[in-house]
Amino acid sequence: MLNSENAAEGEFLRWDKGSFLMIRIAPAGRMLAVAAAASLALTACGGGGDTAAQESPSSAASSAAPAAKGDGTLTLGTLLPQTGSLAFLGPPEFAGVDQAVKEINEAGGVLGKPVAKIHTDSGDTTTNIAAQSVDKLISQKADAIIGAASSSVSESVVDKITGAGLVQFSPANTSDKFTTIKDDGLYFRTAPPDKLQGRVLADLIVADGNDSIGILAMQDSYGSGLADQVTTTAEAAGAQVVERVDYDPKAADFSADVAKIKAKSPKAIVLIGFEEGAKVIQELVKQGLSADKVKWYLVDGNMSNANYLDMPKGTLEGVKGTIPGAEAPTAFRDKLMKLDPELDDFTYAAESYDAAILIALAAEAAKDDSGRSIAGKLAEVSKGGEKCKDFKTCAELLKAGKDIDFDGVSGPIEFDDAGDPAVATIGVYQYGGDNKYAAKALEYRTGNIAG
Repeated sequence: MLNSENAAEGEFLRWDKGSFLMIRIAPAGRMLAVAAAASLALTACGGGGDTAAQESPSSAASSAAPAAKGDGTLTLGTLLPQTGSLAFLGPPEFAGVDQAVKEINEAGGVLGKPVAKIHTDSGDTTTNIAAQSVDKLISQKADAIIGAASSSVSESVVDKITGAGLVQFSPANTSDKFTTIKDDGLYFRTAPPDKLQGRVLADLIVADGNDSIGILAMQDSYGSGLADQVTTTAEAAGAQVVERVDYDPKAADFSADVAKIKAKSPKAIVLIGFEEGAKVIQELVKQGLSADKVKWYLVDGNMSNANYLDMPKGTLEGVKGTIPGAEAPTAFRDKLMKLDPELDDFTYAAESYDAAILIALAAEAAKDDSGRSIAGKLAEVSKGGEKCKDFKTCAELLKAGKDIDFDGVSGPIEFDDAGDPAVATIGVYQYGGDNKYAAKALEYRTGNIAG
């Protein structure tokens, strides 16, 4: 995805004194290494962090020193995967942000000026791209950063972002640890914590008649945390996790890991990971645990429509998996396709769109574009007021002095004191004989995060 509709990669447009200026960003690949980031394990939607008690957005904003005023132009930065293990999530996430900015600016912008956007690459935790991208965004005076997709990447830069007084708003982080991470009230997300996806996935597995389960999970906070929740929920429902293997996602071979699962003869196998899941699946087939003999279940980190296309037809036929997010309306998908005709996956597009809209509405409500001012209003514009579903309508209500409750494409959102959505939806999808999952889910399950 490009930085703007007409900018080349590595460039962004910024509104300044009545005109747009083109600004270039140095390629992320030239950036110096940051040892702390490299030591973190890959996690797509999960990640770790300081588990000290988190201040609520409202209390943190009120207890902090008086915030510096913004410069009058809301500048959105993105920290999303153009490269790395979650690169397949980048196009829909960038498209979601681009569509939101397009609609915001068509409606008059924020604080009377067009919103500026700067797209950067998050890479993954095997590189140092994210830290250097954040440095660039801070130097270019971004007010809020949308990203990262990977929770471990977010964890590696959250101190840098929030320490600079910027909002960090992820459309895809699902690690439970972000609920309590120390963030000075500046971290938010539209994706629900893994405890909800874990409950839905486990309920699905048991409802499908599986009373014995094997789990193959990547060894990091995303894999381990989601595996823990699946285990807890499944066993409470009367099933048994007969074997669980937390594997090294960088391993060259998964034969020993799969052999441990095979030895326990489970009726269902849960695969929790990223792109390395393709190698795990090949090993499952090799050892006689194909999807027509044992039921497989995937998660958002490996529910890709690209990773399995080279496999023999029917390899994933009937396989089910879960992805956070409500059903995206056809009209919304059509808009994104106009921006990027090559889109074939819409995962986290709605969450990215909603993140940008919410940030813009919070800036309007605060009458200021600084990060702390935005953070202080995000919870307020997400609940408790007059319902509205698009930026133009919501902004008009704010200008009329009304309290608003924005309900997004991804769901009602309604932030709790930790910056998490209090209610969220998980979609259940199924693969066909072409090794791709259908765009429309089999079903959507909505639940309270704290439930």
